[in-house]
This record gives sequence, C-alpha cells and structure tokens, in this order.
Amino acid sequence: MEQKQYSILIIDDHPLITAAYRTALNFYSNKNEGVLFSIEIAEDCDIAYFKIKNSASKGQSYDMIFLDIRLPPSKDGKILSGEDLGLKINILLPDSKVIVSTTLNDNYRIHSIFKNLNPDGFLVKNDVTPEELLTTIDTILNDPPYYSKTIVKLLRKQVANDFILDDIDRRILYELSIGTRMKDLPNIIPLSIAGIEKRKRHLKHIFNIHTVEDKELLFVAKEKGFI
Repeated sequence: MEQKQYSILIIDDHPLITAAYRTALNFYSNKNEGVLFSIEIAEDCDIAYFKIKNSASKGQSYDMIFLDIRLPPSKDGKILSGEDLGLKINILLPDSKVIVSTTLNDNYRIHSIFKNLNPDGFLVKNDVTPEELLTTIDTILNDPPYYSKTIVKLLRKQVANDFILDDIDRRILYELSIGTRMKDLPNIIPLSIAGIEKRKRHLKHIFNIHTVEDKELLFVAKEKGFI
C-alpha cells in the first residue's frame, strides 16, 4: 500500500495536551495502514512563529496545525495569543488545516475566533476524549470541518439568532458582561454614550425586556449564546 505522510504542528504550552495529541496521532497511524505523521511541537508563540515562517519560506505547508488559543504573548509583544498566531497562519500557510483548541466557554470570544480564523476544526478542551481526538483527526484528513459538542451547540443557537445582532451589539453585551462601565464604552466602541444607550434600548426591545437595569438583558443574551 502506498504510504502518505502528513506533517503536523502542535502549538500548545501544556505538555499533557501535546502528549495527548501525539498519542492520538500515533494510534491513528497504527490503525490506518499507509498513514504516517511527522510531528513537530511548538510550546510558545515565538517558536511557533519561527516554524510557520520557516515552512512558508520553503514553500511548504503543514497538513494539520493544532493551535491552542491561550498562549503567552511573544517576547516582542506583537503576537498576544493563539488567535494572533492563527491570523499569521492564515496569511503565510493558507493551505494548512487549522484545528483550534481552547478552554474558553465564552460565547463572544468563540464567535470572534470563528469569524477571524474560520478554522477547519474547533475543540473545547473540556469536551475532548481520546476517542474524539481520533474522530477529529479522521474528519480533518478526509472531510473537514470538525467541531466538538460545545461548539456545535453554540452554532445551532447562532443560526437561529445571528440575524438580529451585529458586531457592535455583541461587543456592547460582552463589555457589559465583564463589568465595563458605560462611561468607558466610547473608548472601546465607535459610538457615543447616546448611541450606545440607543443600542441597549433596541436590544431590550428585541429580547422583550422591560427593566431599566442591564442584569436581565445580560441573562437573556447569555442564554441565547451571545455572551
């Protein structure tokens, strides 16, 4: 049987996670004759960016990149997280299939990652079992995308709800949910206080909320998967 070798880059700063990926890849290779994996590990943004640039300079792409979102910033402060690294991968290695993994359960952040990176796979680490890792690998190789169950639930909610909120609405809800004060919002969102208040009134109307406080608005927005 003809052998096919796939190049893999695992970007994660947790040795237990990288070991789990390596184990799953080796198990998959053993169970699928003819499939071999060449695995590289990058434990931080600097090493990962070096490997990505090096691969691009040779005109080569990794077949699959496992990308942790919560990575420490690069030493020069230009790459702040795995999300920033993902943007560079999309530019430098557009043919590489990227599987994002995260411990985040913040719907706003997950939505942002989807919009910015459009990954081929998206895993919430709490969902992942050894069996699911094998399913992820098989799906990404043969028929991507693959999303773990938390991501699928979020996507289902958003299919029903996305049409009523734009990015500014989402950002207002997100900032309020993390405790940002109204007076500080114009420094973050390109609207005046009056414009933001108008948006909030519109959101309350959409969600059929009649209280003055924001607590119920944020509760319903979270229930619907926006934050």
